[in-house]
This record gives sequence, C-alpha cells and structure tokens, in this order.
Amino acid sequence: MALPVHKQLTYWGIATAIFLIVLWSLGHVLLPFILGGAIAYFLDPVADKLERLGLSRVAATGVITVAGLFIFVTMALLVIPTLTNQALALFNVAPEYAKSISAFVTERFPSLLDASSTLRQSIDSVGETIKSRGAELLDTALGSVASILNVVVLIVIVPVVSVYLLLDWDNMVERIDDLLPRDHAHIIRQLAREIDGTLSSFIRGMGTVCLILGTYYAVALMIVGLQFGLVVGFIAGLVTFIPYLGALIGGALAIGLALFQFWGDWFSIGLVAGIFVIGQVVEGNVLTPKLVGSSVGLHPVWLILALSVFGALFGFVGMLVAVPVAAAIGVVTRFAVGQYKHSLLYRGLSGRDED
Repeated sequence: MALPVHKQLTYWGIATAIFLIVLWSLGHVLLPFILGGAIAYFLDPVADKLERLGLSRVAATGVITVAGLFIFVTMALLVIPTLTNQALALFNVAPEYAKSISAFVTERFPSLLDASSTLRQSIDSVGETIKSRGAELLDTALGSVASILNVVVLIVIVPVVSVYLLLDWDNMVERIDDLLPRDHAHIIRQLAREIDGTLSSFIRGMGTVCLILGTYYAVALMIVGLQFGLVVGFIAGLVTFIPYLGALIGGALAIGLALFQFWGDWFSIGLVAGIFVIGQVVEGNVLTPKLVGSSVGLHPVWLILALSVFGALFGFVGMLVAVPVAAAIGVVTRFAVGQYKHSLLYRGLSGRDED
C-alpha cells in the first residue's frame, strides 16, 4: 500500500531541505565533484557514440581523456595567458578611451562639457574606475580561486572525478533507476527523460553554440586586427546563452573599440560590424536550430532568475547547479499544470459531465 500523499510530500520536502543544507555548508568541497559530474554528463553522448563505433567503454573514455588533456594543455599554454593579458591591458587603457570620448564630445558640443562640468568629470572618472576596479576585480577573482578553491587540487580532482563518472555513467543510471519507488517509477522516469532532454538541448547545445561563436568572434576579430579581439570574442561567446545579449554586448564593445582604433578607416569598422552580423545570421539559422532545437523549455528570464538566486544563496557552486535545478523545476511545474488541468479542481463538475 502506497504512503499517503501528505507523508510523501513530507519525505520529499525533508530530502530537498537536506540537499540545500549540504549545498550551502559544503559548497566549496563539492565544487570539484559537481564540475566533474557536469563534464561527464556533457561527454557521455560522445562516449556512447564511440561505443556504437565498436570501442569499449574503457577505450572510449581513454580516447576522450587524451583529447581533453590535449585541449587543456593547448588552452593553458596559448589561450589563457593571452586572454588574461588582453583583459588587463583593456582595463589599463580604459582611461585613455574615456578621455577620447570626452575630447570628442567636447569638440562637437563644447558648451556641454567644459572642464569643470559634472558630466566631464563623470566621464573621466569612469575610465579610472574601470582601470582600478577592473584590475582589482580580476586579481581578486584569481586570488579567491587560488585561496578558497585551491586551484592545484581543483585541476587534479576534476579530471579524475569526470573520468571515473564517465566510465561508470551507465551503471550509475541503472543503480539509481533500481532505487526508485516502484509506485512512481514510471512517472519519475518520464520526468527524468524530459529533464535530460531539456538539459541536453540547453547545456550541450548552447555550450557548443557558445564555444563555436566565441571562437569565431575571437579569431575573426584578431584577423581583422582589432585589439583585444580575444577578450571581446570570449565575452560575446560566454553570454550567447542569453538570446541576442552576446551579440549586443560583444558587438557594442567590438565596434566601440574599432571606432577608436580604426577611426577614419570605415572599411575596417564595417568588417568588425559584419563579423557580428554574420555570427547572428549563422547562429539564428544554423547553429541554434541544429544544436539546440526550437523548444528548450528554459526561458531566458527564468534562467537569469535561477542563476541570480542560487548564486546569491550558494555562491559559485549555486550558479553551477542553477541550470539543472531550473530545468527540473520547469519540467515538474509543467507536469503539475498538466495534472491540474485534468483534475476536478480545474474542470469542475461540468467538465466531468462532458466526459
């Protein structure tokens, strides 16, 4: 005989509370394991495809591990140092750009920006603030990661965890499935498939789109000779998961830098603008439809809210789990709405009579 509904709700509520308490109290300890699990989840379809090609699970995991190490070493030696140097350089030249804006506006509108005006002083202070606070923010972020998360341990543990989880992923899924309450197993499996579909479309699909667009923007901007092209491409690719925001932020930043660097060379400025136009056309017509699909189930506003709430409550670890939790809540909410619309509470006696 199944447990009454109120007792089931009690038990699930207790389980949820325990999960949140553990996440809050052990967040930094759990970080390597959450990252390792995310990497294993992301790469599981690749391992499955290699198995279908004839490799064993061990061989498939080995191939993925070697490829991952190669990419990591390449990034560590080539991309990350350049990205950090360009970011620091961008913060340092921000005051010069602010002064250039001030001089340009003063030349066109001298009555608005005299040397003692509040607006003139505000523009000058913006550049100095970006320089001081931007570099301080970057240094603080790097220092915090080094002191709290222990980068060396993180670099060692995350790959090990991801390899072991990837190797044993299918077995873990079977064991979890065996532990499901029998009366609700079919519903939980259905919800789990929907959650997995949402996460697969969003994390794997949008992650791939962000990587492709970020690489394209960075390489294309550096080819046309734009300073800080790698930083701009990284920023544009990073926020591409929010529709139009990546192109808006990256495009505004790139075109603004191009105006300072290529002023008078309208062909080069047009090339920079054209890079983002092409990127948006390719994203909207090729990448997103093919890799993500038309129905992801995660509205951008809901996603931003989840990232903000979990980030504020649980820090960086909370931001990592925000997307899967948001997807799970969305799927469960849609299921609850469907159940509600088939209930007497929604349909009433008139709806029952029509059946």
